[in-house]
Amino acid sequence: MPCDLVTVPARQGLEAVDILRRGSGEVPSVGPVVLDGNCDNLGFLVPPGTAAGWDMPGSACTETAGRGLHVPAEPPVSGGAWLLPPDAGIGEVTDPEVLREALGEAARLIEAADGHR
Repeated sequence: MPCDLVTVPARQGLEAVDILRRGSGEVPSVGPVVLDGNCDNLGFLVPPGTAAGWDMPGSACTETAGRGLHVPAEPPVSGGAWLLPPDAGIGEVTDPEVLREALGEAARLIEAADGHR
């Protein structure tokens, strides 16, 4: 399946993965997720064309000129590793609106946790 790639800082991404995995319903809320080689960022595979309208502060979405990457067997990040591989019984890609909500909730959780130190 073709896809774009939303990247976020690892801490926010890990929180978002937890939020998405707790999601309701029988259909998984999260698709494949890749961790970069430095463990600094997570990448969520999303439908192609997402980059054109992606404007979430603190994140980026790699545009693939409308062609989309195909969900690869190997992580699409040099030196990276799958956090949730494509064959882990998860969704094919993450819905961008669901991801946007999870990233926002993750940012609020991190801000609250950091404020209580």
